[in-house]
Amino acid sequence: MKILRYVPVLSLVFLLLTGCNKGIDPISKVDPGPDQSSPVVTIKYPLDGTKIQVPELITSINIQFEATDDIELKSVTVAMDGTNLVTYSEFKDYRRAVKEYNYDKVTNGNHTLTITAVDLGGKSTVSTVKFEKKPPYIPIYAGEVFYMPFDGDYVEKISFKAATKVGSPGFAGTSLKGLNAYAGATDGYLTFPMAGLKSPEFSVEFWYKLKESPDRSGIISISPSGEDRTKGVRFFREGSATSQRFKLNVGTGSSEVWNDGGVVNAPNSKWIHLAFTVSQQACAVYINGALAASVPAGIIDWTGCESMTIASGAPNFVYWDHKSDLSYYDEMRIFNRALSPADIQTIIQNDSPYVAKYSGEVFYMPFEGNAKELISNTSGTTVGAPTYVPGKVGMAYAGATNAYLTFPTTNLKNASFSAVCWLKVNASPDRAGILVMSPPDTNNPSAPNNRTSGFRFFREGSATAQIFKLNAGNGTADSWFDGGATATIDPTAGSWFHMAFTITAGKCVVYINGNIVKQDTFSSISWTGCDLLSIMSGVPRFTEWGHNSDLSLMDELRIFNKALSQDEVVAIYNAEK
Repeated sequence: MKILRYVPVLSLVFLLLTGCNKGIDPISKVDPGPDQSSPVVTIKYPLDGTKIQVPELITSINIQFEATDDIELKSVTVAMDGTNLVTYSEFKDYRRAVKEYNYDKVTNGNHTLTITAVDLGGKSTVSTVKFEKKPPYIPIYAGEVFYMPFDGDYVEKISFKAATKVGSPGFAGTSLKGLNAYAGATDGYLTFPMAGLKSPEFSVEFWYKLKESPDRSGIISISPSGEDRTKGVRFFREGSATSQRFKLNVGTGSSEVWNDGGVVNAPNSKWIHLAFTVSQQACAVYINGALAASVPAGIIDWTGCESMTIASGAPNFVYWDHKSDLSYYDEMRIFNRALSPADIQTIIQNDSPYVAKYSGEVFYMPFEGNAKELISNTSGTTVGAPTYVPGKVGMAYAGATNAYLTFPTTNLKNASFSAVCWLKVNASPDRAGILVMSPPDTNNPSAPNNRTSGFRFFREGSATAQIFKLNAGNGTADSWFDGGATATIDPTAGSWFHMAFTITAGKCVVYINGNIVKQDTFSSISWTGCDLLSIMSGVPRFTEWGHNSDLSLMDELRIFNKALSQDEVVAIYNAEK
C-alpha cells in the first residue's frame, strides 16, 4: 500500500519532465540588434528652476529620475555640483532604471544636478537641472503673517506649516509667478489652522484665474461650525457662465456685514488680482487693485474660527452650495492690518509679470529694492553688501566696496547686443567695472584680463573727470572704443547720466545722454566662455587693471538683442529723464 501511494506522484513528475519538450519551443537567445541610440534620461524632481525654501540651513532633497536605453544600460551616475553621489550598475530591467536618491546636504544657494547614463556600447547621455535652496522667507510687506506661493507644495512660508489637503486638488502646471499655482478639484480644498492669524484688522490678497463652472463656490472661508455668519469671514463667488460676482461676508459677533463686491466677466482666461480688507471702519473688496465696494464694518469676532478653508466653503459654509472651486490660485498673502489701496497696488506691481516695453528688450532690472530681473522673473546673485536708495526712477542700486551683482547670460548672448542704464558716478575709486561679460582667464586666474570674447564697459580717470570706455572681443582679438574727452563726464556735478552702448557685426557705438561719444568698425562679437554678467564691477573676470567694484548708483538697466539706433536710445533717455 505504501508503494502504490507514491505511484500518482511519480507519474506526475514524469509527465512534467517530458511535457517540457512537447508542444513548447525551447528558450533560445534572440539578437537584440545593433545598439543605435544613446540612453534617455528624464529628471522628474527637482525640475529646472525649482526653489526649495525651508527653515533648516541644510536640508534634504529626494532626487527622482528615469533612464532608458534601446539595448542595455551599463551605469547611471548621480552628481551634485560636480561631485558624484552614487552610481547604479545593476538594474532589474536592464533597459530601464527608475530611481530615487535622497541627498541630505543641500545648502543655501544655487545647485546643479547632473545625471549621466551610459549604455553597453559606451554611448552616454547627460541631463542637467539647476535648482536653488533659498534662505527662509522673510516677510516683505508690513503686517504680512501668511504667504503661500503654491510652488509645487502647500507650505506656508512664514510658519513653514503645510496646509491639509482634502480630496484631490493639485497644481495648474502654470502660474502668474514662480513655478506653479493651486488648481482646484471637485470636493477638493485646503485647510489651514488660524492660530496666529486672527487679528482685529484682517486682509487677504492673491491672484486668481477663474473657472466659472461650477457657477458658485467658496474662496476663503473662516467660519465656526453650524450655520453661523456672526463670526469669521467668508469670501465667495456666485453668478453664471457669463458673469461672476465676488462677495464678502463678515461676522462681528452680534451681526453680519455684507459686501456685494464686484463682477468679473466669464469666461476669463487671465489672472486677476483679488483682495479684501476688514477694519473697524470698513470692509472693502478690490478687483485688480480697483475698489469694487466698501461698506461700514466692525471688528471681526473670531469665536469658534479655528481653521481657514482655501478654495471651498467646506466644511462650515456649504449651505448655499458654496462648495469647491476649480479655479487657479497663486501668491496668497494674509495681513494683520487693513491694506490701503496703495499697498495693494504695490503688491500688484511687484507680482505682475513685466511686459517688455521696448522692441528687442530681453533684460530689465529696475533695482526696486532688490536684484530682480523682470522679464525672466528671476533674481541676480548678490555679492557683498550693496544697498538700494532713491534713484532716477524709483529705487536704485548703490554700490559698496567688494559688492556687485551677477546674472547668467543664457538669454543675453546674441549676434547684436545693446545695454542702457542710468549712472550717478562716485569717482572714488577712480576706476571701476560697470557691465562685464568676459570669459575666464586660464593664463592669469588671479588677475583675469582675457579680452578675446565678450565685452567690458568700464570707467577710469580722476576725481573730476571720468572716461567711459568699451572693449569687445571677436574670438581672436579685442577692439577698443575710447571716446576720450567726448566720453568724459564730471562726477562732481552729482547728476544722473544716461549710458548706452551697442555691439553688432560691423560697428560698436557708445552713447552718453543720447549723444554718440564714440563709434568705430568692429567685426562681430564672440561669446565664447561668457557665461556670467557682472553688474557694477569687473569682478570676477576683468580685474588686472583694477576695475573692481563701483560705488556709484545705477538705475533702470536694460539689455536688448539688437543694436539700438540713436533714435531708440534717445527715446529711452527722454522717457526716463
